[in-house]
Amino acid sequence: MTGATIKRDLRTGRSLWADSPGLGVKTSPLTQAVAVDVAIVGAGISGAFMAHELARDHSVAVLDRRPPLRGSTLASTAMLQWEIDLTLTDLTRTIGAEKARRAYRRSRAAVDALKRIVTDEGIRCGLKPKQSLYLAGDEYGHRALETEAQARAAMGLESRYLGPAELRDAYGIDRTGAIVSDGSASADPARLAAGLLRRAGQAGAKVYSPVEVLEAISDPEGVTLTTDAGHAVRARQVVFCCGYEFPKGVPTPGAKVISSWALASRPRTPCPAWLRHMLVWEGSDPYLYFRMGGDGRLIVGGEDEASATAHEDPAKLKRKCEAITRKLRALLPDIDFEVDYSWAGAFGESATGLPQIGPVEGMDHVHTVMGFGGNGITYSVIASQIVGKAVRGETDPDADLYLG
Repeated sequence: MTGATIKRDLRTGRSLWADSPGLGVKTSPLTQAVAVDVAIVGAGISGAFMAHELARDHSVAVLDRRPPLRGSTLASTAMLQWEIDLTLTDLTRTIGAEKARRAYRRSRAAVDALKRIVTDEGIRCGLKPKQSLYLAGDEYGHRALETEAQARAAMGLESRYLGPAELRDAYGIDRTGAIVSDGSASADPARLAAGLLRRAGQAGAKVYSPVEVLEAISDPEGVTLTTDAGHAVRARQVVFCCGYEFPKGVPTPGAKVISSWALASRPRTPCPAWLRHMLVWEGSDPYLYFRMGGDGRLIVGGEDEASATAHEDPAKLKRKCEAITRKLRALLPDIDFEVDYSWAGAFGESATGLPQIGPVEGMDHVHTVMGFGGNGITYSVIASQIVGKAVRGETDPDADLYLG
């Protein structure tokens, strides 16, 4: 049978990454009041990059109401792209040419920085360099993609437009056009986050879990976090890295939470050789995206819906994954695979596709990181760099891009 079949022991509602090896992170209960230089709220991928960045020269406490890695990190498909949900041409219309170019260059540099961190720290997370194939769709057709590829190439980004004949000959895909770009990657997001937290721990950071922060009270000297453990955490600086759970009292203009769905095939799924080196997505709304894992799994996502709660519906998970498999089957009709895992999660979107990173208005010494858009892990790297400089009393030259 061509297309997707469903295993009887399908792990429905469970992320592929939840079963990854090597996810152990040392945690402690909060049994007494703690005073540190920096308190990070959230022990997912954003908090992990932040802790890794700051633990080198600060005392750090990471707090999470759940065990580490249990938030939106597990819902990711970990396509580590520098391309932003809003194209360079559209972002230029929205925020101006100078800022749009800076945003794309910074995103590209962040993927390179992520690769260096993984290599330098020896983190085993299945990191693989990848190209990206961006297919024409119902939102961005071939003319828009041709213009986009020219705009990227003009500023030195490694992108090339493919016409329909070249796309069909090289990849067996029948679309009106595509952009192929260098410089992306893929990884296991849970193992990446766990590795970063362990490296931060080796530098002295401590992870407290389960601990829920009830209130943040700032004053001229720092911030006091009250917790459900009955003990306070005092910090000179606080960083909220709560993924797509917006902290209360933090304004998020133009942002919204949406639901997304994903699935993974069984290992060693037969696929075209080119797919092992490529991240694929399309210029449609909602858009399909997929890649191969290191163990030969096909990892596919899409069917985003403008709802903050739709991902919680088990019946909708089944319907959405059926829709995803139909779309993939229409695009690559020769692929035959069995679905092994299926899961859903909440994600954030902004009007520009850029994250919100920076100080919280009206609260001294408090920063927030909200990684809107499809490349949240890339934005986690940028956030650690920008907030890291702010904590050290410096200003990142691109900080203004992410103030919301």
